Amino acid sequence: MLTQSTIGDSRPIGVFDSGLGGVSVLRALCAHLPSEDFVYFGDSANAPYGVKTQDQILDLSRQATKRLLAFDVKAIVIACNTATAASAECLRTEYPHLPILGVEPAIRPAALSSKHPKVLIMATPMTLKMDKFKTLERSLSPLAEFYTLPCPGLVELIEQGPERSAQLREFLSRLLAPILASPPDAVVLGCTHYPFILPLLKELFPSTTAFFDGAEGTAKQLEKRLAEQNLLAPCTHRGCVRFLSSSTDPQTTALMESFFRSHPFSS
Repeated sequence: MLTQSTIGDSRPIGVFDSGLGGVSVLRALCAHLPSEDFVYFGDSANAPYGVKTQDQILDLSRQATKRLLAFDVKAIVIACNTATAASAECLRTEYPHLPILGVEPAIRPAALSSKHPKVLIMATPMTLKMDKFKTLERSLSPLAEFYTLPCPGLVELIEQGPERSAQLREFLSRLLAPILASPPDAVVLGCTHYPFILPLLKELFPSTTAFFDGAEGTAKQLEKRLAEQNLLAPCTHRGCVRFLSSSTDPQTTALMESFFRSHPFSS
């Protein structure tokens, strides 16, 4: 006889990003939904997305979605802020019966973190240009003082892994020098790659600065959507993760697994 603990949908959940960054979201998803299987696709051959046009990002997102659908996924998470803004609505229209979730910069939690805080938003150039981002920022402008910081080149350095820690420290020191003269109260990590360099950022900012990213909110929303559509895996199931990459370098998936297991830029 089947019980509530054994009834469920054991198909995997698809997750994609421009490369390694979405692994930060994947970690939150796995922690929140330990019974679920995941297929992660990192499009490292085409990274970064943040300097491409919206049409290019939409085309790459469609390709990533088709690749994940080959694994009979029951839902898809777009683990990239730029791809979410560029493609989420189109993909939902094209696949109306498939739950498709994205990530967004955690601007609202940062704006509500204190009384009228000074908030720095670090993101890719394309994310900061998106209408969706600008609309969200404008709607919250009465609550906080916002500053945006495009970070071209940062994703590429993170993609190269821990051996570039020294170069990352130097890059961040130069990039943030004008900001640190009058530090913000909160920093929004507006790219899913950026949570991996949180240890390096904490070395530069005062201890009073709070950091925000959207991974936890995405994990909670995914659980809610799966529950609403009776798609949760049996709670007796032990979830697993499969890593895929568009890169021909065999070390790329190994690096993804390394990012998944531990914080790559910890001191």
